[in-house]
Amino acid sequence: MTEIQEQHTSSSIDYVSRRVQELVEKINDSRTSDQRVMDSFQEKLVEKVKEICQQMKEHMYTVYEENSNEMQVKLQELTEVLENCTKLNNELLEANQALASLREGLAISQTSDP
Repeated sequence: MTEIQEQHTSSSIDYVSRRVQELVEKINDSRTSDQRVMDSFQEKLVEKVKEICQQMKEHMYTVYEENSNEMQVKLQELTEVLENCTKLNNELLEANQALASLREGLAISQTSDP
């Protein structure tokens, strides 16, 4: 090869080498940019998930409060029903005792009559 051809070949190799290096740098820059975009997306997504979770918690507590109020009303009604049942049970026991006394009284009067 002649010296001119060698210089031309060397120059072409240098050019290709520089172009490859530029392309690699461009790819690396693009990757860095992609990473920044993904990091930003992740941060925004995490914030949105936190926000939605907080809203769900608040709704859950609201539902808990409503359920607690309803349960309190139902428990009060149940307490009243149980109190009435206790009163009725006591009245039935008294009536049963009265009937037993009446039966005894009738049984005594029947055995004492000739």
